[in-house]
Amino acid sequence: MYSSTFIFRAGQYDEEFHRLDQEIAEMARAIPGYLGEETWESASAGLIQNVYYWESEDALLQLIRHPTHVEAKSKQARWLDGYRVVIAKVIREYGDGGLVTRKEDQPA
Repeated sequence: MYSSTFIFRAGQYDEEFHRLDQEIAEMARAIPGYLGEETWESASAGLIQNVYYWESEDALLQLIRHPTHVEAKSKQARWLDGYRVVIAKVIREYGDGGLVTRKEDQPA
């Protein structure tokens, strides 16, 4: 499993930002190998994190290379006050079963 974490400080959003953000989210969820996502916010630091989980690196690369994602990345300075991305190979995942990230485990 792989994770891609998009960490950013929000700037000024506009209609185009919201449109691209929605398109990217829908497209990511439709990619075979998409496992789920989580969003976190640190109000004190002013940061937001979107973590996407992927079955394979190839699935993740489909998102990264998609034209809509490439377009949004080229315009990020209009909407964000800084960002970074962390791509990681997940070695292990465990817990008590009370929290799930995989889309097939989540209630409809």
